[in-house]
This record gives sequence, C-alpha cells and structure tokens, in this order.
Amino acid sequence: MKSRILGFPRIGAARELKQALERYWQGQLTPAGLRTIGRELKQRHWQIQHAAGLTTVVVGDFSFYDHVLDTIMMLGLIPPRFAGDKDRDELYFQMARGDTTRNLPALEMTKWFDTNYHYLVPEFSALPRERGLVPEVLVDTKLARSAGFDPEPVLLGPITFLCLGKEYGGFDRWRLLPVITEIYSTVIAALAPHCAAIRIDEPILCGDIPNAVGATFIPTFRQLKAAAGSCDLLLASYFGGLGENLDLALQSGCDILHLDLVRGRDQVAAVVERLPERMKLSAGVVDGRNVWRNDYRDSLMLLRELEQKIGRERLQVASSCSLLHVPVDLTGESALDPGIRRWLAFAVQKCRETAFLAETMAGTDNAAELADNAAAGEFRRSDVRTVNPAVRHRCAALDGDMLRRRHPYSERKLQQQWLRLPLLPTTTIGSFPQTPEIRATRRKFRQGTITSAAYEDFLRQEIRKIVKIQEELGLDVLVHGEPERNDMVEYFGEQLDGFAFSAAGWVQSYGSRCVKPPIIYGDISRPRPMTVDWITFAARQTDRPMKGMLTGPVTMLCWSFVRNDLPRATVCRQLALAIRDEVTDLEQAGIRIIQIDEAALREGMPLRYCDREQYLHWAVECFRLATSGVADTTQIHSHMCYSEFNTIIRWIAAMDADVISIEAGRSDMALLQAFRDFDYPNEIGPGIYDIHSPRVPTAEEMVFLLRKALAVVPKERLWVNPDCGLKTRGWPETLLSLRHMVAAALRLRDEL
Repeated sequence: MKSRILGFPRIGAARELKQALERYWQGQLTPAGLRTIGRELKQRHWQIQHAAGLTTVVVGDFSFYDHVLDTIMMLGLIPPRFAGDKDRDELYFQMARGDTTRNLPALEMTKWFDTNYHYLVPEFSALPRERGLVPEVLVDTKLARSAGFDPEPVLLGPITFLCLGKEYGGFDRWRLLPVITEIYSTVIAALAPHCAAIRIDEPILCGDIPNAVGATFIPTFRQLKAAAGSCDLLLASYFGGLGENLDLALQSGCDILHLDLVRGRDQVAAVVERLPERMKLSAGVVDGRNVWRNDYRDSLMLLRELEQKIGRERLQVASSCSLLHVPVDLTGESALDPGIRRWLAFAVQKCRETAFLAETMAGTDNAAELADNAAAGEFRRSDVRTVNPAVRHRCAALDGDMLRRRHPYSERKLQQQWLRLPLLPTTTIGSFPQTPEIRATRRKFRQGTITSAAYEDFLRQEIRKIVKIQEELGLDVLVHGEPERNDMVEYFGEQLDGFAFSAAGWVQSYGSRCVKPPIIYGDISRPRPMTVDWITFAARQTDRPMKGMLTGPVTMLCWSFVRNDLPRATVCRQLALAIRDEVTDLEQAGIRIIQIDEAALREGMPLRYCDREQYLHWAVECFRLATSGVADTTQIHSHMCYSEFNTIIRWIAAMDADVISIEAGRSDMALLQAFRDFDYPNEIGPGIYDIHSPRVPTAEEMVFLLRKALAVVPKERLWVNPDCGLKTRGWPETLLSLRHMVAAALRLRDEL
C-alpha cells in the first residue's frame, strides 16, 4: 500500500538551515555554499523517509525561506519595486527581508492558515513582468530519482496561491489565472516523465473560497491533469474538511484526492459515498500538526472502514499535512521524562508511523508494535500527572463577574490622571535584542557553568542598561526588555505545572526564525509568581511608567503542542486562570500598566466563517478572565500580530483592553480599515515599523504612517510603537529605528 508524508521539516535536526542562512546574510557563506547545505539537507530528509519504509519521498517541500516566495519566483510575479537586472539569489532574499541599500520594504508576511508558520504575501498588480525561474522542484525530482528514491514532487496550487495574495491598484487577481495555469502546466509536463505522481496542494479548499473560484477550479485542474498525461495528479487538501467544496475536488479530474482525516474526519462518509471510481484516496491519519503518538488501533479502524468501502487498491496512507509544523526527531530527547516521551512522536517517528500503518494494512504482522502502542496509550490515559482536581474544580466554579472589569473604559480612561502621558505616547511591544552575550550567558547558566547568583546579577545589569537606553531615547512607557526570557511562551511554560519541554524540538516560524513550542500534557496551574521580581526591579530603575509583560492564554495555547484529550477551550481556561493570578500579583506589587499579548488570537480562528463565532467567544472570554481581576486604575494593554481586523473587530472590542497594539507597519496601515468601519472605543497603537526586516525606516516614513492612523484614530487614543517585539533585531538597527520613531511622534505631537 502506498504511503507518503506531505512534507518534512526544512530546518534540519540541528537547525543547519538557520545557521547557514545567517552565515550567508552576514557574508560568511557563498550562494554556492548555501545551495550545497540545502542539497545535503534534502538528501538527508529523503533518506529518512525511505528508511522509515515510506513508498515515496516528497520533493519540493524544501525552501531556503518560504514556499510561497518560491512560487512567486517560479511565476515571475516580482513586485515592481524589486524589478531590475539583479542576481536571483539577491532578489529572493530582498523580497523576504527588504533591501537596505535601496530602502525597499519586504513583502508583507502573515500566518499560513491557522498555523504559527509565516508566509510571504504575493502582490498582484499586473500580469507577470519577468520570466519565472526553472523551479528547484524539477532539479530535485531528477536528483531524487537518480539517487534511487521514488520522488513525489509538490507544488503550491494556483488557486490557493491567488487566494493568499493581495491586490494593488485595482488589479483583479483572477486575470492571472490563465497565465499562471499555463506556467503550472509547463512545469507539470516537465516533471511528469520523472515521477509516478505530482501533488498539487490546495488547502484553501478547507476554508471559505471566493465565488470566482467555483467556476474556475474544475477547468483549471483539468488543464493541469492534461499536462500530467499518464502521470497521476494528486489534489491535496488539509487543515480541515472539504465541506461544500467537496464537489470541486471530486470533479477536478485528479487521480488521487488527499484528505486531512485528523481535523476533517467527519467528512469520510460523504467522500466515500461519492468518490469517482477512478479516483484513489490518500488518507491523512497521522497528525502533522501535533506531537502525540498515533493511536494505531483508532487509525487502523478508520483505514479498514475505508478499505471496505473503496477497496485496498484505491487506498493510500499519509500524514494529515506537512510535518513542517512539528520538531524533527524525538531520538535525542533524553532529558524528557521517559513516561511523557513514550507518548510522543516527532517528524522522524511520524514517517515510521505512516509507513507502519500502510504495512499493517497490507498484511505485515506488526503485533509487537501494536501492543506497545496500545500500552503507551493506556499509560497516558491513566497517568495521574495529567489531572489536577484543584484546577478542574476552580474552572468549574467560574462565574460571570470574573469576566468583566468593574467599570467600562469610558470611566477607566481616568487612568490618564496618574499616567500623565503626552499625546501620542511612545512605547515598545516588550522585548529588546537578545544579544549573543545574553544567549551565551543563559546557556552557561543552564549548563551549570555559572551560578544562579552570577546569572541573576548579569540580568540585572542588562535590565539597568535597557531602562537607561529607553530613557535616553525619550520613550514614554518603558519595558524591562525581557533578557531573562528564552521565548514568550516557553519562559512561562517552564514555570507552570502541566508543561513538558524538549531540548531540540525546534519548529520553523519564518526564514531562519525557529521556535521551540512547549508540550501541554496535564492540567495547568501556577505554583508561584513568574515575572514580579524582574519587572518590579526594572520599575525601581526609573520614574517613568513601567509595563509588566505577560503572554496571553490564547497565544500560549496556539504556540504550544496542546494535549488532545481535552477540548482546547478547557485548556485555555486553565491558562487564563494562571495568567490572572500573575496579573493580580503584578498589580499588588505596584505595576499599574500590564500588557498581556495575544499575538495568536487571529491564528487560532477556524478556517470557516461558520465556526469562528464559537472560537472567538471562548477565546475572548479567556482573555477577559485573565485580565479582569484588576482595579480600574490599572491599565491593561494587549498586542496582536497579523490580525484580519475587518472580520473580527467587534471581538477585539469585546476583549476590553484599555490599549491594543497591532501589526500595521509592514502592511502600510492597511489593517486600519477595520477601525475606519467600526467605531473602536478604546486606545490603539498601530505599529509604524516592521521589525521582521533589518531595514531601518526613516522618520518621514513613520510620520506618513502616523498621519494615516490619525485619519482614523482620535489623537487622544493613539499610541506609537513598533509592529512587534525587538528580540530578533540587532542593537544598531534597533536604536536607529526607535530614534526615528520617537522623532516622528515628537514632530506630530508638536503639530497637534
């Protein structure tokens, strides 16, 4: 029986891609050297898949930055500002990171569906101006074939690609479809002689698609199938069920349909009832989004049901989606509790799980592995560490008063009487650069080569320095800079009960940026205060207001690997209670501005509009549970990234934060349209420069963006801040950018 995964993590088990990219950007590695490392990683990943017993290896899933950017390059859809005769490697990374020499901003970046992976947003303003590149997937398919593997190349589908971009200048994106379909057809025809199947990913089918797609989807795919000839064309959907888009998939003319049967299991009956006789089914039963070991008994029950309905010869076994979203390998995680480690599977192990299920379905005797899997599942279900009766009792006793501030914002805005802030107050989102020295000192402390006292003394020195820098810059509301924090979720998870941590469980967020999500395995509680000492120490170093910085419950949920034996809403409420306790302790310690970041609020939304109200109801409820225990005089801030405010603005208002800061600089304030259409009642800080790029914007650019904001937000309610935290940036660019930001605020403040 054929078996596949839909993608393997790009970064390498030791984050080799991250290290190579950063060396390349620093001029320490040539383009040829970078490509060599990329080729070695690809070949290693193919070998892992082959050794696991998978019948095919996926090709085309690797990218040096982002697979959507790779598609932009393949199609020649280069934004006009980057046009010109230049090296293609240089062009590629300029679109990803901006051009500091010519002061050109990078492509906008946003979340890949409801994941924590960020993609670069295509810009549609005209038909392709440049000839596209020969895609790397063609080179890699030939390379994999010559190495003895059975390659299955993947392309991001044309419909999803067009849906994920943005239109400019009144251009209609669907004018591009015939042009890019021809390019896709050419690429598919070139791939077909070298493989048995070509996969086209159309995850947009699991969401709400534009009306224009309905009339174009089937003819587009029939044209692509014609280009494939006798080679199978595999249409892949994932991140949910097909719903009302099922007919589009079934009538596409493709030979194989892939379904996500982890998130979309309820679609099985409808699909098998109507699956065309010539169409095969790729069953995505191994979870590509979470780290829990597959329940073989449950998966085999589903696969046997499918086999009975459609026949073994039409059934294939797969991961639900790409394994890009999980860490590479569990093997080296010796520090993890052995009991918890037994419940887990990372990408390497998920390759084996997928192959194992196919082998078992094909008749291989795997009784020993089946018994071990069943025993591990039973051990997890009965382990007392997963249940805390006190936490469950507290959640059950929640009442409506715990979800409301004592008075509405219209009365709470008297906070200004003690804050005494000027018009357009300036602040940052929280973190300051995590320098090599900070990381090295933290590593020494974890390894035991310096004492706790020495480490804490180092952190106090860093905080003093960061506070002084902010005072010299002229910022109005300060932060402590977070030098003690490894990550905005992991740091808190390490101090909460119910969390476990990997040593090398890195996952790509974007480009060279990797995160190491904690694992929520049990009920969550806060044994002791987590941030009070550091933030009160920072507050003592200045007479300016100091913000306490916390991560919100929804973001902690979305950026962790969450237990799959409880509803996500239940886990989120447990997190909210833990954060509520920390907020209360900060207030009692004298911290009267507290920021609770909900960067992932938009990310956690279901893909279909009809499912969003239920999610937003409990997500906003959890934020209010975390923040509503304070006095009216305490100012609550929140920060959100990459949020489509047009669709959720009333829910943002329902959060009832005194001040929200939002990503807006990279999108040129496009997100403010939501605040033009909706009378948002509280205070807003739209970001005025992009922190994901090393480019330093000028003060004039920031003034321009602030003027845009002032056209929508009353001056009395407008704050000035960057798009996001500054953790990943270097000090020289950070200082210059913040000087420009303060200068822009002062210029407009004088005018107003």
